[in-house]
Amino acid sequence: MAARSGPAPARSSALAIVLVLVVAVGIWLINGGDPGTPTGNSGATPIATDPVGPEPSSPAGSSPTGSSPSEDGVVAVADLPPEAAGVIRLIDAGGPYPYRQDGGTFGNYEGLLPDRGRGYYEEFTVPTPGEDDRGARRIIAGADGELYWTADHYASFERILR
Repeated sequence: MAARSGPAPARSSALAIVLVLVVAVGIWLINGGDPGTPTGNSGATPIATDPVGPEPSSPAGSSPTGSSPSEDGVVAVADLPPEAAGVIRLIDAGGPYPYRQDGGTFGNYEGLLPDRGRGYYEEFTVPTPGEDDRGARRIIAGADGELYWTADHYASFERILR
């Protein structure tokens, strides 16, 4: 009896390609990939590029989780969650960082931070008590030493005053 050839190899190839794509997307998401829109700023207000003035007082009703961005786009370290201060100390010391993604390039695809070249910004995880994963809180560090806080996974930022 002759060997039968048919669509099985083509079907296997297509299945293999789909499987590779699913695994690649899964790895990208696990490693902190942001499925948000890579262009535009989604209607959010970018951080001003002007140097910040004197340290503001904490706005009434603001929470230490940083969930409600300040009106002027700046926040003092003392007004951030205590975990953020620990991450800032690690950034200043050059590590070691608890998450392998920490120190990786932040692309600023949302366009909310001042426009700089690729590799200018690095991101660092701020642990959220009770979360099983990295959570949404991050500190973004610029190559010139400036720091930015986001409690909502890049939907908004505040410049950190030290």
